[in-house]
Amino acid sequence: MTLLLAGDIGGTKTILRLVEASETSLLRAVYEERYRSADFTDLVPMVRQFLANAKTPIPEKACFAIAGPVVNNTAKLTNLVWFLEKERLEQELGIGCVSLINDFAAVGYGILGLDKQDLQTLQVGKPKPEAPIAIIGAGTGLGQGFLMKQGNHYHVFPSEGGHADFAPRTELEFQLLKYLLDKHDIQRVSVERVVSGLGIVSIYQFLRDRHVRSESPEIAQIVRTWEGEAGQEKSVDPGAAIGAAALNGSDRLCEQTMELFVDAYGAEAGNLALKLLPYGGLFIAGGIAPKILPLLTQGNFMLNFTQKGRMRAILTEIPVHIILNPQVGLIGAAICAARL
Repeated sequence: MTLLLAGDIGGTKTILRLVEASETSLLRAVYEERYRSADFTDLVPMVRQFLANAKTPIPEKACFAIAGPVVNNTAKLTNLVWFLEKERLEQELGIGCVSLINDFAAVGYGILGLDKQDLQTLQVGKPKPEAPIAIIGAGTGLGQGFLMKQGNHYHVFPSEGGHADFAPRTELEFQLLKYLLDKHDIQRVSVERVVSGLGIVSIYQFLRDRHVRSESPEIAQIVRTWEGEAGQEKSVDPGAAIGAAALNGSDRLCEQTMELFVDAYGAEAGNLALKLLPYGGLFIAGGIAPKILPLLTQGNFMLNFTQKGRMRAILTEIPVHIILNPQVGLIGAAICAARL
């Protein structure tokens, strides 16, 4: 047995997990703890406390999934003063081999460790085992990436596809594009400005300011509180409130907001699929999808996914799944650690 340490390191919370890897590559979680990241000045004292509580030997290898860019095994975390370096972590923690990977790359590895119950299938398609696998995930931003088979293993490749141009297709979406250009005084609009948590709020503001529907007092108060906290730590989450109101059918403006969001999300997922032809599957990750599952399964997401003219027949053959397991990144960090 080989003892591994996996970590999902975020600006708000951090999850650490000890995993035993057998010779058959089976990974078994043996101990786990959650921490408030801001309670520690660095990752090292957190890991030391974790290992002391676990009362186990020092793990041989570790992989930490970082909420932020990772360059040459160094990372500066968003919303924290932590600066992490592979060599320093190895030296100060006494772990033989440490790897730092982006949290969305960890999701890519985590796909390889998911079970059927961790997924909601939107389209069975015609899977091909040797084909690429695509990942798209709306959350705070819009992550995109892919996996390619190399020998007996998949290798994960991140991308910055979420920063590609937003491509409107309907009159309403063209109006949204113009609204965002004028509102932010910018020259272009990335798809992330529409397909993300912030995108949900932007769509709501667009429909509100165009007087498409009247606001409910409850949602209006949440959105205005959020707007008044520009440049400050936010006390409310309007995107979550809008999504919840749309799900329970209590606010027509929120329902129309989420309809436009789901249409744009499905269209962008289809764009990614056209570029990669991921017959190994396209996986929808991120924190938003599981929370609005009924909105994604009712049909409009897949309608917009496949609505690509003469390419429609190709897209109907690509398997599409929603990831339901919130710990997919932690699973991926463990898989990555096992391969070090």
